Amino acid sequence: MNENNPQNTKIEYFANRATRWVGSTSSLLVHTLIFIIAITLIFFHIDVDKVLLILTTAVSLEAIYLAIFIQMSVNKNTASIVSIQEDVAEIEEDIDEIAEDVAEIEEDIDEIAEDVEDIVEDVDEIAEDRFRENLKSTQEHEFDKASFDRIEKTLISIIDELNKVKENRAQKDKKLVSKKPTVKTTKKLSRKIAVKK
Repeated sequence: MNENNPQNTKIEYFANRATRWVGSTSSLLVHTLIFIIAITLIFFHIDVDKVLLILTTAVSLEAIYLAIFIQMSVNKNTASIVSIQEDVAEIEEDIDEIAEDVAEIEEDIDEIAEDVEDIVEDVDEIAEDRFRENLKSTQEHEFDKASFDRIEKTLISIIDELNKVKENRAQKDKKLVSKKPTVKTTKKLSRKIAVKK
């Protein structure tokens, strides 16, 4: 059955309107009025059997069509809910992939921080070695400790920056994980779509 058929769309539109109208106050009033008129016809000497036969037939036909219209609405809403659940599942998969990527980035940052610390230690060792060599070789040459201090400060600031990046990444991960859709948000989204339709 082609869902894009204009005739199907008109039937679905009519089914939705009829289902909504039957659940309204005006429907209650119209049905009550019809029953009152049918009972009143008996007082005008119209055969009771004919009145009840026509009334019963009309009510039965109405019930059959209403059941069909309501089932059409339920089927349409069920299809919408299934579609939403599929979208939510895809979003959850994407969030899981992002969380894995973030974990890998954190590992890389940790490795970089360790490498920088190793470099700082190497620079310190080199500075000490050169300092000792300079002291041994000659007392005349002054050791340029200021330049090594600058290098050490630069490397320490790099380590601090890497630690800040790592902390920012961890905070973003916490926010990302806390935004993972729940069953409650899925139900709210389903209700909003059902209301719009």
